[in-house]
Amino acid sequence: MKTRGIANAIIGIWFVIAPWMLGFSYDAGATSASIVFGILQVITSLLGANKPGWNSWQNWISLISGLWFVLFPFIYSLTDGVLWSSIILGLMTVLFSLWSLNSKAKLKAVS
Repeated sequence: MKTRGIANAIIGIWFVIAPWMLGFSYDAGATSASIVFGILQVITSLLGANKPGWNSWQNWISLISGLWFVLFPFIYSLTDGVLWSSIILGLMTVLFSLWSLNSKAKLKAVS
């Protein structure tokens, strides 16, 4: 569970630095959106890393930001590396978030 949250946080960090790494920092709207949603992804992923289940709002926000990352390159007409990077990492975020949402909390043994 914690590993999925950390993986999603790392994906969020990628989206914070992606405008400069992938060369779309010239587009102020795309750069701002990538940074804002990347930071949101980092924060919610780390907050939700130990919170399994469908009631975890943090994992829901992470899921929504993953969907945003999938749509992001189409909204801003970004191509090539940005397109595939965003789609693949967005889908990974969605899958990790759904996996976390569907997880059950481990019950502690009472002695």
